[in-house]
Amino acid sequence: MGNVTLNNGLEMPLVGYGVFRVPEGDDLAEAVKTAITKGYRSIDTAQVYRNEESVGRGIRAAIEEGLVTREELFITSKVWNDALSYEETLAAYESSLEKIGLDYLDLYLVHWPGIDDNYIDVYKALEKIYRDGRVRSIGVSNFHVHHLETLLKEATVIPVINQIEFHPHLTQKEVRAYCEDKGIQVEAWSPLMNGSLLEEALIQELAAKYGKTPAQIVLRYDVQHHVVTIPKTMTPTRMVENLEVFDFVLTEEEMAQLDALNDGRRCGPDPEKFNFK
Repeated sequence: MGNVTLNNGLEMPLVGYGVFRVPEGDDLAEAVKTAITKGYRSIDTAQVYRNEESVGRGIRAAIEEGLVTREELFITSKVWNDALSYEETLAAYESSLEKIGLDYLDLYLVHWPGIDDNYIDVYKALEKIYRDGRVRSIGVSNFHVHHLETLLKEATVIPVINQIEFHPHLTQKEVRAYCEDKGIQVEAWSPLMNGSLLEEALIQELAAKYGKTPAQIVLRYDVQHHVVTIPKTMTPTRMVENLEVFDFVLTEEEMAQLDALNDGRRCGPDPEKFNFK
């Protein structure tokens, strides 16, 4: 698997394992351990997913069974910043650590900007956690250019990541260009649009051409755009398939054809309107 080097020198896998909308429970804990067994080293969760405890159980089981060391893993969570103060954000991080059962996280994100710029105080708390050596890197999620511009006027630590909805129907060229200019790595959530992308005729044609699944075509598209991607699946065979995207290359023409599917279609909330309600 390929890695990217973040702006603080930390390496992060290009393909990780997402757990959005997977409830707490033994099934999730086992799925996380299985994902690690299959080769995943990056696991992405969030406070609002309400599954950090099960994710942590799966991670700790993999470590305890000698499948991997903690140092080999890259664990991400996010703070749900609905009206959080600076102090409450610090407490939220400690709560996530306790639930996951680890001494530190590799990445901690502000989950949404909201519509009232509350994220400034939240991010300042993340900076303290980072300066104190409690987390290896910090970043943001769902930030548009104007959110990033406002943040960077106040920030002392440049975010390493902006995790956004990204796929051929929502290419977010302006955000990606701004992040590239500032040295902020873009990461895609919901890269498969909850599976709806897999029915696209072009994607199916490319899958047939390369002998790959439609999901692998989309994930390869992400990788070739230098975007970190975190697909979700509970099926072990698909876990393996989602990692097998480094043995073929889409042509420039094919990448352009996929880019041309862009029509601004979202499968999640619009950051300009979403305010945690």
